[in-house]
Amino acid sequence: MKLTSKGRYAVTAMIDIALNQGEGAITLSLISDRQGISLSYLEQLFSKLKKAGLVSSARGPGGGYRLSRPAEEISVGEVIRAVDESVDARKCTGRGDCNGGSECLSHELWSDLSGMIRSFLQGISLQSIVDKRVDVKKEISFD
Repeated sequence: MKLTSKGRYAVTAMIDIALNQGEGAITLSLISDRQGISLSYLEQLFSKLKKAGLVSSARGPGGGYRLSRPAEEISVGEVIRAVDESVDARKCTGRGDCNGGSECLSHELWSDLSGMIRSFLQGISLQSIVDKRVDVKKEISFD
């Protein structure tokens, strides 16, 4: 199991919007500049995020993207699933054919790990990440 750049970039871009949503709609070019992610790649990701109902968009002056729900209601797990990313630790991705057509001896171990990862990511909201980031900045500024 490896989370690819697709999942990482989608989560990073969504956190960027959550952090900056007070400024209104956020353009993909702003996210691209701030996060160092290709604009064309962001366009592909946001097409999927919009289709999944995680963001809404507005065209024209003042246009861009907004979260479709409050940041505390959007989980990292949802974002990763929306861009078709897998966090499955099983070699067979659940088919049970990991050992020449049958289940390998460690199938249940990897199934349990995959479930724990999914549950962990589902339990983390964008807002919780924003809050941690703000808390860290506060700690740094008081030192």
